[in-house]
Amino acid sequence: MSSTLCPSSVCCNYPKKSKPILFRNTLISHSSDMANNSYSPLFETKKAKGSLIYKFFSASVFVGIIFIWVYRATHVNEDGKLGSIGMLGAELWFGLYWILTQAHRWNRVHRQTFKDRLSQRYGNDLPGVDIFVCTADPTIEPPMMVINTVLSVMAYDFPPEKLSVYLSDDGGSDLTFYALLEASQFAKHWIPYCKKFKVEPRSPEAHFRSVSDEFESSQSQPLASVKKLYHEMENRIELAKKHGRKSKSGLLEHGGFSDWDSFVSQRDHDTILQILIDGRDAEAKDVEGCRLPTLVYLAREKRPQHSHNFKAGAMNALIRVSSKISNGPVILNVDCDMYSNNSQSVRDVLCFFLDEEKGHEIAFVQFPQNFHNLTKNDLYGSSLKVIADMDFHGLDGFGGPMYIGTGCFHRRDTLCGKKFTKGSMFEWSGNSVSGLEERINELASCTFENNTQWGHEIGLKYGVPVEDVITGLSIQCQGWKSVYFNPEQKGFLGVASTTLDQALVQHKRWSEGDFQILLSRYSPIWYGLSRISFGLVMGYCVYCFWAVNCFATLYYSIVPALYLLRGVSLFPQV
Repeated sequence: MSSTLCPSSVCCNYPKKSKPILFRNTLISHSSDMANNSYSPLFETKKAKGSLIYKFFSASVFVGIIFIWVYRATHVNEDGKLGSIGMLGAELWFGLYWILTQAHRWNRVHRQTFKDRLSQRYGNDLPGVDIFVCTADPTIEPPMMVINTVLSVMAYDFPPEKLSVYLSDDGGSDLTFYALLEASQFAKHWIPYCKKFKVEPRSPEAHFRSVSDEFESSQSQPLASVKKLYHEMENRIELAKKHGRKSKSGLLEHGGFSDWDSFVSQRDHDTILQILIDGRDAEAKDVEGCRLPTLVYLAREKRPQHSHNFKAGAMNALIRVSSKISNGPVILNVDCDMYSNNSQSVRDVLCFFLDEEKGHEIAFVQFPQNFHNLTKNDLYGSSLKVIADMDFHGLDGFGGPMYIGTGCFHRRDTLCGKKFTKGSMFEWSGNSVSGLEERINELASCTFENNTQWGHEIGLKYGVPVEDVITGLSIQCQGWKSVYFNPEQKGFLGVASTTLDQALVQHKRWSEGDFQILLSRYSPIWYGLSRISFGLVMGYCVYCFWAVNCFATLYYSIVPALYLLRGVSLFPQV
């Protein structure tokens, strides 16, 4: 990649001496069976059941909409002429918006993976995976919640030397760092416990909350032992939180705490980078003598006079820093409140990326957002059930779902601006991480991106509140496809809005951000029309026009009632 796009060559430089894994039509053979046997896919795509019936139903609804339009255009109430014209406009809008939503219904598909074939073909000779966990405020996002997410992804059923977990702490909190330091010690007990007893889910808090009576009776001693260690860790973290840094000096023996000596504030501090576990080091082992994943803490530099670009800026800093530490070809990013609920998720995703015929065209695999704290009746629709179980399956049928900012596995080079080519290939290998902290601090500085294409052509895009959506759209417009994977055992479980004010703030942010995309140069109407399928353009427009719906809805809700006060009905007489 040219220096104008990627200064200091920090984006996607894979070492030359390495085993290549080709994400393309012709994969390097890992066994003689591959050379002799015919192609067997690592995943399959099935049409949703009932698609034909739905298309007939949809056609009948469209005919009904046409009749409504015709009636409204030919029957104008003279006593409420202006109101009738307004009703025609509102009904035209509702009909056109309904047509757009058919992109989410018309061509729904479901995906199924074959992990047994992946294991037979590759064994443990798999590409590395870098996992980014993002947090921003230790008050809103308590450190115990954060480290439960971190521990759940550290315990993936995957070769630990191929896993690297990065915590981006945009709050720059020494308490969060302390909690992660404690988690790095607890992981030595937790990971072997999970793998020995095949624990699901692998978030400690979720496991202890959901453990069955049968499991508790059969594994009472190991469970009691690891639960005791967890609660001791929790007590130490809560004590540190209660007393503050100055009062817990006895607990802070790790040298990394010296980085906070010059700390000014959450928005004004130097880069803090600490490699807590060096997974490539032979001495980094758990209590069973097995290797541990790499674990890294990063608080990027912040200065009041420089824009930090929120989560997109944090992700871009992680992309650069991880390229010099582990450089995994696959990147997973999760929010700190969404723990892993399925230890096989990485292997599921590699079935898509490593498929011989179709894997070369896939840029990212998006899991749905699912939640573990939904209220009994889900009063505010926080489950997003229609989006997860319907809409995204429809988008997948037209080229892939949008990127929603969490629970998403990316090919690293697509985040680095690589355009799709049929010969898509990259190499992978590990780097030594010892002694790197000081050398790569600059990559997380607030001035590194000046006069570069970071945030524009490289990394996550800047400029709108929903940077994830616009990033996914730009990747798809470069020729890549995405995949929506919604397994029966959910990949991730997070925390949903449970109050009206939380729900309104969240929906306001989404609707405003999507509308800004509509008005930006990345609008799917003019930016995506010639680059992605027309069905996918329609699917994006459903969300981009979401905010505009309020005008027709308010008119339809208020104006007819006002006319009724005058004894004038804007609806047909029955």
